Amino acid sequence: MGHRQEWRGAHPRRRAPWGPLTLALLTGLALLRNGSDVGFGPPQPAAAAARDSAADGPSAPTGHAAGPPALPHAPASRVRLPAIKVDAPMVDVGLDREGWIEAPPPQDPNLAGWYQNGIAPGQRGTSIVVGHVDNSTGPAVFFGLGSMKKGQRVEVDRFDGRTAVFEVYGVEVYDKEGFPGARVYGDTGRPELRVITCGGGYSKDTGYAGNVVVFARLVATR
Repeated sequence: MGHRQEWRGAHPRRRAPWGPLTLALLTGLALLRNGSDVGFGPPQPAAAAARDSAADGPSAPTGHAAGPPALPHAPASRVRLPAIKVDAPMVDVGLDREGWIEAPPPQDPNLAGWYQNGIAPGQRGTSIVVGHVDNSTGPAVFFGLGSMKKGQRVEVDRFDGRTAVFEVYGVEVYDKEGFPGARVYGDTGRPELRVITCGGGYSKDTGYAGNVVVFARLVATR
């Protein structure tokens, strides 16, 4: 396929805790388009969907709704984004021998990945879900991710039978050369979720220039 279909991550030999130093290493996020030549590109986030840094950062006002209690750790099994008609099984993804976070197999367009070495969806901290925007046959699971809006929901089923329900509070696109790892992956003190795919401009030589990131916080469990 000519381009690496993985995310750059912390090297497995590193034993630093899952915090800002480790997260800052996960800055090479780039799923590259496989040569699919559809006549249009994936939607990109609207300005109105941008995260409000003053209200939604790690130092969010204490008056902000605390949300439900965090869930214990349990692997993720399925993700649903009703607004963009996504209902996809999930596979665990981790780090390969070279220290890259692996992407889900690109052959299945309706497949997402949960970074199993991090936080479980619904657990306190920031959980990471990733997926392809397209593959060699056309659009893939997160092709429509850039069209998500504030207030829309992301539901993640877990292998303990629980479902973590998240509400979107921001959708942004970042250039892969300046990907803000601490901003995206940092622990806000609440159970949060990031859903990530490719975005920005596209070149046949270098693939997508950036990544679309959905920011969401836990609002319900069932």
